[in-house]
Amino acid sequence: MEDTVRPSRADRVATLPPRERILDAAEELFYSEGIRGVGVQAVADKAGTTKAALYRHFGTKDALVAQWLSIVAADYAAAFDKIEQRWPDDPRAQILGVAAFIADGLSAISHRGCPFINSIAELPDRSHPARQVIEAHKARQFRRIAAMCSAAGLTDPEGAAAEVTFALEGAQVSAQNGSVDRVGERLVAIVEAVVARRGS
Repeated sequence: MEDTVRPSRADRVATLPPRERILDAAEELFYSEGIRGVGVQAVADKAGTTKAALYRHFGTKDALVAQWLSIVAADYAAAFDKIEQRWPDDPRAQILGVAAFIADGLSAISHRGCPFINSIAELPDRSHPARQVIEAHKARQFRRIAAMCSAAGLTDPEGAAAEVTFALEGAQVSAQNGSVDRVGERLVAIVEAVVARRGS
């Protein structure tokens, strides 16, 4: 049987429709260089298209940023869905699954940072469409964790969810700035301690 060669990223991107190529380029550039540091022309060039095509599909750079972050948020929501599906009748395992999911992604964050944390630092205007995407995503995520805490019978589910959220967010920042070693391991241990203390 002949070996199959996986197409290069450039070859895969070239087969995408223009809108998807623009989003793919925007993800790479915004994530690695920041929102403010990347112009529309750079995104168009990376996507192998034109500024006119970018504006035709997205209208404005702000709308493109918001769409990129909406996709990232949807990926996180899908990960939460998988966690709930894996342990459908065990909300405590779901909470620990969320911690493990974040812990497993910390190595990537240590190189480029969390896209939400990075982006919100560049978007001080709370009316910015991308900022609204981030805030809505974070609010939904908190509600999901609170629902897990409630289903797990933890005391003060919202307080428990706040503790878990502080741990998740803090771990991502610490991984990015390198201030704490064994961040993933410590994150999981902290969340386990929250569940044990509030579940007793």
